[in-house]
Amino acid sequence: MGQPAEKRRRATYADLEAVPATKVAELIGGELHVMPRPAPRHANASSGLIEEVRGPFQRGRGGPGGWWILNEPELHFPDPAAPGEVDALVPDVAGWRRNRMPELPTTAHFSLAPDWICEVVSPSTETHDRKTKMPVYAREGVRHAWLVDPIKRTLEVYSLASRGWVPVGTHREAVRVRVEPFEAVELDLAALWG
Repeated sequence: MGQPAEKRRRATYADLEAVPATKVAELIGGELHVMPRPAPRHANASSGLIEEVRGPFQRGRGGPGGWWILNEPELHFPDPAAPGEVDALVPDVAGWRRNRMPELPTTAHFSLAPDWICEVVSPSTETHDRKTKMPVYAREGVRHAWLVDPIKRTLEVYSLASRGWVPVGTHREAVRVRVEPFEAVELDLAALWG
């Protein structure tokens, strides 16, 4: 008779903290996910998006203001399968309405779910972003999600409904768009690709 399968140990936040700073680490459902730092196209798309959104929506330059827009914030949510443990996710970009979060926290992480997240997908992260992270964002009540693919040059926009994520639209190439939750200002997608 064979040996019973060994039960896999749940990763903890201490495991996440032990990951070198040259990597991006996330802890979801007791599983540690370690990825390389973003490649140049990924970093360029993320930086371009922040440039397009932060001025009008955080600073109020040419737009309504009223948001915090942050690059790679660490989010901590209770792990529903392990009381006392956390799921720790790092979206590429996230935003909070200031009426929900008037000031930035003094902790190194955020426990309040953002109102909007954006993941910049790559061939090595797309499945993780879509299948592992998006359900957690929905569970925590993030209202808006964007998936940016700098290789395919697409922006996918999703809105949270009672049944989960609902696709709002997909925009391609170098178009100018008004998309939720930032429809007050036209965004230039060309800034994400070049």
